[in-house]
Amino acid sequence: MAQKRNPRSSVEDRWHRADGSPSKAYAKGKRWRARYVDEQGQDHARSFERKTDASRWLNEVIAAQVTGNYVDPRRGAITLKTFYQDWSQRQVWVRGTLANVDLAVRSVTFGDVPFNDLRPSHVETWVKDMLERGLQPSTIKTRFNSVRAVLRAAERDRLLPRDPAANVRLPRSARPEAAMQIPTPAEVGQLMDGCTEHLEPLRAFVVVCAFAGLRLGEACGLKVSDIDFLRGEIQVARQSQKGEIRAPKYGSSRTLYVPQEVVTELAEHVRKFCPGDDPDRWLWSTAKGPWTADIVQPRFVRLREKVGLGYTIHHLRHYYASGLIAAGCDVVTVQRAMGHQDATTTLRVYSHLWPRAEDRTRRASAAMFAESTADALRTGTARESSDLR
Repeated sequence: MAQKRNPRSSVEDRWHRADGSPSKAYAKGKRWRARYVDEQGQDHARSFERKTDASRWLNEVIAAQVTGNYVDPRRGAITLKTFYQDWSQRQVWVRGTLANVDLAVRSVTFGDVPFNDLRPSHVETWVKDMLERGLQPSTIKTRFNSVRAVLRAAERDRLLPRDPAANVRLPRSARPEAAMQIPTPAEVGQLMDGCTEHLEPLRAFVVVCAFAGLRLGEACGLKVSDIDFLRGEIQVARQSQKGEIRAPKYGSSRTLYVPQEVVTELAEHVRKFCPGDDPDRWLWSTAKGPWTADIVQPRFVRLREKVGLGYTIHHLRHYYASGLIAAGCDVVTVQRAMGHQDATTTLRVYSHLWPRAEDRTRRASAAMFAESTADALRTGTARESSDLR
């Protein structure tokens, strides 16, 4: 077994021997050769015309080794596309996540660039290309984050000296208050009333989205056993996506507390559209299984066209959140009801709906003023009565 060589480095003069006499390589090829042995005992060399260039390159390699940023040049020749094919097979992903990351990686403009040559400019060019092709800032951010996860994995595996996507600026998204549409109570009522004839099974679907804040997939994944009709509770335990049933997004299993009106709507739906006595039967299903987005969306499009509104099902979720906030619910309460991963997500999406400090100050001052004037009025009335006596 060959003995492993210790790390070392040097700059050699190929044209002269140690005593200064010409060597066999004199005047042939580049004069200076920088050589080093890495931590794995592998020998690496590169030739240069000038000694200063050889020394500079070798110093950079040594600095990378000291700081932990060293990458074996042979491993750095791997491309993003090649690395992803292997790395993605080891990830514990649901089918939807795999499809989204596949799409993001296929969209990059630097998939065949060796990691050794990958620069932030490559990532910036890709981001600009997506923007020029008309992709929304939110879509660009999602794809960017997916690809960056792959790059960070390559960095951890010592194939990249550093993450080239760090500090790359993304196009700014519109402020939540500018982009968010929230139906009015009357408009939600119009959607419910529009669920007649072949759209009648959609009425209860609108109800759980508007008055319990369920995501589309979570509503599709409801079973009769998830509804506690006596306590007025809905258990969100799964979501139905095309081709699979899986846990709710971000692990957001939760219990929702709903009013009697919602319970009544669900009970009527079960009576009309969920025959049988199996407690685990789906609330919405076809012969092939529970509803999925490709079944719900076309029906909802027909519903909104029927009533003359342009909202999506997700706007009903915004309606629920806005109602909780208007009723005075705090951030954590809204977070739990919405099934957000953390309160930061809730604030990022809905912070503009909470009363601002100046609004609270103004209302508090108004209440103080009303109380003071009421006390003055009572005092004045009492004084007038005393004078009359």
